[in-house]
Amino acid sequence: MLVRLLYASRAVDRSDVAIEAILTQSRHFNPTSGITGILCYGGGIFLQAIEGGRSPVSELYGHIQQDKRHKDVILLHYEEITERRFGGWTMGQVNMSKINSSILLKYAEKPELDPYSVSGQVSLALLEELMATASIIGRA
Repeated sequence: MLVRLLYASRAVDRSDVAIEAILTQSRHFNPTSGITGILCYGGGIFLQAIEGGRSPVSELYGHIQQDKRHKDVILLHYEEITERRFGGWTMGQVNMSKINSSILLKYAEKPELDPYSVSGQVSLALLEELMATASIIGRA
């Protein structure tokens, strides 16, 4: 059974090196677990969708909750799915520098990434639009 999980967290270390380390680890680990997904990072906030089997996704989310590189981890959305939306990436990354602020304003009060202030459905819709309109880094 496939599931999709969407969560938000705040980066403890906001340096480029720390963020790249998280992506590198994801891209190495995820293929062996059958996990795909997409990560959006901006303003110290992660918004990530992960897809795969129920057990591997649940285990990964449990690991993220315990990871000292994340704080304020919150589950935004969880659902059983019949197909993957982010199957083309072991862990794609939305390039926030290429995003038109009007896209962010379409889903939130301010033109910034803030999944803590909107519903999980809104966050998922934002990720899907960002995937469709922004450049994606790390295609696998």
